[in-house]
Amino acid sequence: MSRIVPFLRLVAFGLPLVHFGASPGVAQQPTEYDPTIFTDLEYRHIGPVGNRVSAVVGVPGDPNVYYIGAASGGIFKSVDAGIHWEPVFDDQPAASIGALAIETVNPNVIWAGTGETFIRSNISHGDGIYKSVDAGKTWRHMGLDATGRIGRIVIHPTNPDIVFAAAMGHSYGPQQARGVFRTTDGGETWEHVLFVDEHTGASDIVMDPNNPRILFAGMWQLLIQTWGRESGGPGSGLWTSRDGGATWEELTGAGLPEKPIGKIGLAMTPDDSNRIYALIETNSNADYAELDDHEGVLWRSDDGGRQWQMVNADHALAQRPLYYTRAAVAPDDRDEIHFLSTRHSVSLDGGITSERGTAGGDNHDMWIDPLLPDRMIVGHDGGASISTTRGQSWWRPRLPIAQMYHAYTDNQVPYYVYGNRQDGPSARVPSNSLQSNGIPIGLMHSVGGCESGFAIPDPVENDIVWSGCYDGILERYDLKTGHARNVSVWPDNPEGWAAADLLYRFQWTFPIAISPHDHNRVYVGSQYVHMTTDGGQNWRMISPDLTTNDKSKQQKTGGLTAEDVSPTYAAVLFAISESSLEEGLIWTGSNDGLVHVTRNGGGRWDNVTANIPGLPPWGTVSNIEPSSHDAGSAYISVDFHQVNDFHPYIYKTTDYGSSWTQINSNIPASVFSSVHVVREDPVRPRLLYAGTENAVYVSFDDGSRWLPLQTNLPHAPVHWLTIQPHFNDLVVGTYGRGFWILDDITPLQQINSEVLNTDVHLFEPRPTYRFRTRESTVNQPEDSGAGTNPSYGAGLHYYLQNGLGDDENLHITILNADEEAVRSLSGLPSAAGINRVHWDLRYDQTDEPQLRMPAFEHSHVRADPDRGLRPVGDGSRVAILAPPGIYTVRLTLGDTELVQSLTVLKDPHSAGSEEDITAQMALLVDLRNVLNDAVSLINEIESVREQVADIGRRVHDHRDNDLIIDAARSLDERLLAIEMRLSDQRLSGGSARQDSVRWPRQLLAKLSSLAGYVGQTDFPPTTQQLEVLENYKELLDTYELQMDGVRKGALIEFNQALEERGLAGVVPLP
Repeated sequence: MSRIVPFLRLVAFGLPLVHFGASPGVAQQPTEYDPTIFTDLEYRHIGPVGNRVSAVVGVPGDPNVYYIGAASGGIFKSVDAGIHWEPVFDDQPAASIGALAIETVNPNVIWAGTGETFIRSNISHGDGIYKSVDAGKTWRHMGLDATGRIGRIVIHPTNPDIVFAAAMGHSYGPQQARGVFRTTDGGETWEHVLFVDEHTGASDIVMDPNNPRILFAGMWQLLIQTWGRESGGPGSGLWTSRDGGATWEELTGAGLPEKPIGKIGLAMTPDDSNRIYALIETNSNADYAELDDHEGVLWRSDDGGRQWQMVNADHALAQRPLYYTRAAVAPDDRDEIHFLSTRHSVSLDGGITSERGTAGGDNHDMWIDPLLPDRMIVGHDGGASISTTRGQSWWRPRLPIAQMYHAYTDNQVPYYVYGNRQDGPSARVPSNSLQSNGIPIGLMHSVGGCESGFAIPDPVENDIVWSGCYDGILERYDLKTGHARNVSVWPDNPEGWAAADLLYRFQWTFPIAISPHDHNRVYVGSQYVHMTTDGGQNWRMISPDLTTNDKSKQQKTGGLTAEDVSPTYAAVLFAISESSLEEGLIWTGSNDGLVHVTRNGGGRWDNVTANIPGLPPWGTVSNIEPSSHDAGSAYISVDFHQVNDFHPYIYKTTDYGSSWTQINSNIPASVFSSVHVVREDPVRPRLLYAGTENAVYVSFDDGSRWLPLQTNLPHAPVHWLTIQPHFNDLVVGTYGRGFWILDDITPLQQINSEVLNTDVHLFEPRPTYRFRTRESTVNQPEDSGAGTNPSYGAGLHYYLQNGLGDDENLHITILNADEEAVRSLSGLPSAAGINRVHWDLRYDQTDEPQLRMPAFEHSHVRADPDRGLRPVGDGSRVAILAPPGIYTVRLTLGDTELVQSLTVLKDPHSAGSEEDITAQMALLVDLRNVLNDAVSLINEIESVREQVADIGRRVHDHRDNDLIIDAARSLDERLLAIEMRLSDQRLSGGSARQDSVRWPRQLLAKLSSLAGYVGQTDFPPTTQQLEVLENYKELLDTYELQMDGVRKGALIEFNQALEERGLAGVVPLP
């Protein structure tokens, strides 16, 4: 039964059931792979737009140039005032950006600190500091590898070799690499100039804009763990240096709040060096420390930091201090200060009062141009906002930096990708818009739920989507109506309550799973497994508590500021998955490190955690992958980064969890090694894919060896991997750069030792849909957030053991069922490894008009000197779209010839039938032949005219030159008169392509237009189309007769006249 259900699903959606290549069970495994063989297999971004920007900066005085640092999506640059954005950091191993700074001496020098310091769960970290000296084109890692998070960089205004970095540390445990670091040689070496203790890092640092020897630094004691965060303690404090960072003094008393304090944000202005602002987290949690009264939020000094006063106690200035706590002061007004928090607030009286700004929501960083103070940019959870009106109005570009928790696909053709997006709504994104303008953001929309968790389409009824949210919210979204129904297991809002006080503990990304055996059976995880079979109307528990239920890890969390929300809930289920081979075989994993399994649908559960060798406690079982090839086998990935362990952990069992083997031995150890997901290939056993904090890996031998499969994929965290079955695509959910697709992984499923040991190998291609392009959605042209469609047509893959030289003739021929060659592909990629080329499903183009003569009455428009031809003014070449059917792909390299079969499938959305397409093809082939005849006639005329013109130029010294030139002119006029009926030679063929409105269109243009009309969609030709083609044939026959008259009359006479005078005549085309 378990094998039949997936079959029925595929059939129900009209999907092909295809087996690629030889039996994978007997494929010989290669002993070694060179990962460079995958270079040509590139990913493409499809969307959606997102999300959090944690660092912003611009070039002072240049209103066009900005840089933004995404929370986990790298660095983007705009050179046109924020209209367009390009990634400039994608070749670096880190994607989380905490700080950006630009030299004032040379704005081409940019510094980037990695690792986000706006703290919440589900954030990424970094590997130090980077520097670019060419405006972001290239980057160099400048050290501070272990600092984890750098939240601020300040550069000496006149000596840019002096740079300070405020380093938080990763904060998952004690470490030395925390505090303030200084370089005096442009980053070649660093001094650790301010260190409090191994629990405390630097949250912020500012330099006096008028006296760079004066600095202030906020030190922050912070611990992040799976079960919560602890902000504040004796290590937190405000420090100052008045000798360029050589020595530091902690500031206490003098109006500052008493300890314990927590996170500190600082701001200064060149308008007044004596004015310093300090946002200081003070105690509001009586359960954490003794509390008489909350001391305040904003402190201010008006004497250079010697005395301070609390000027504002409004939580709105730093609502959740761990996640916000940043301010920016106007460079020309010491009293204008902006606060970046849940909302953007502005004070015009030195912080005493504030009013709501309009930059964005959940704001984090702000840069104000010191030379053009009305110009500013804010980074927030929705991206970035730019103002040139001092905040009166804002432009908000859309950026492709979405943080996706998961990626699921449906069974539609083309399919859609679903996921929930941090700091934004859930998303449904087409894998292929079938439009010519890419994948516009207007085709991306929410499917219920919210920013966290899973969004999973029903595998049978794709109109239904199960979408999660925080606080245990679960919605069942109906695409037909656009409505979402709340079907939460327990709709009791838990926000603000400790996990131990709750009846059910639902994590921020609580697991949702649909049974592969019954799509009405849906599982949801708290500390229990809950199940519904009636669309969420009723739920029942089918398990006991499957966690440690450690109450010590379920207490109030946050430290000085309580933050009891579901991201910090521990002893909860994090993964649920049912085997597709054995009904009732369900696996669970928790975020306190337990793995359970049931083989009878929840009647009995076995804790198999103790059977996992070398597994430390308190890991997050981030993903469980039941094998689709063997019921007793399963894979798990376990993430320990929140308990200060960044090593990779992947395990496999082959006996239902009775024993396990660790299979991650050669995934490179780094701060980015944590594994979020492992996935088994559904076609080839032992072929695995894994996603880590900054990469995708592949293994061909069940995890014994792993190879990077990164190619062009940015190094954002990879939180999820899905293999879409009927397109055979690897879909990647990145936490920082949205959804990416590696189209067509069939070569990965087919490659083996035999292939690697051959000079050339042609892989069996997947079936290809003959899609018809749809009308375009209204969109913003050149939108930086838009997705990319796949290349149209059939992906053809071949392997070359060695790269080819220019003189080696590699080409591919496509043959139809009658063994007729319909397309030739040359100029193919020839690098060593797997190469990919696309046949666009078009037959070879009609013949090219070879226009050799200058345009008529436009003699300045002449042939290209290299080709000896000029473009035709009107009437394009026609390439017929191949009909559905079986084709042969033939690859030829020297004496080697390889063939594979290719199936071309009809677009399932096309209303035309196979018979309609056959009728259409008959007319198109006829039309193509007529077009080629017309082109042949044009080319003959052009050849004769060129020779006639050449004769006219060569006879100037001949005694009968006037007679010959007159005869040549007369012949050319007769030829031109015929050619003008075929293609108006006054048309210059210019790039504007609208010369044709000046003069009537002639036969060549009419034929190519008719081909477009007939081949537009899959319908038989209309009566009128057939009739018009017959008219065109009659016209061509007329012109052929006229040309025949010239051939047999004027041309013969002209050649005879030349021969009589001892001159060579015109040689007609064969």
